[in-house]
Amino acid sequence: MVGRFEIQKDTVQVIAESAATHVGRIATIISGAVRDVTHEFGDWASDVFEMREAAGKADVARRAEEQ
Repeated sequence: MVGRFEIQKDTVQVIAESAATHVGRIATIISGAVRDVTHEFGDWASDVFEMREAAGKADVARRAEEQ
């Protein structure tokens, strides 16, 4: 016969294992989301730099045509 203490111990163990599993899954989701958002910001910054460079080249070309 299983005693009350052992039943409680088993219950706590199952709850702890379940919590660890879910916390691990949540951490994986969050870290993936942070990675994806960081990647998107990096791509966006690259686009901005490219547009600034193109605008600068266009301005130089326009000034050269005016002279």
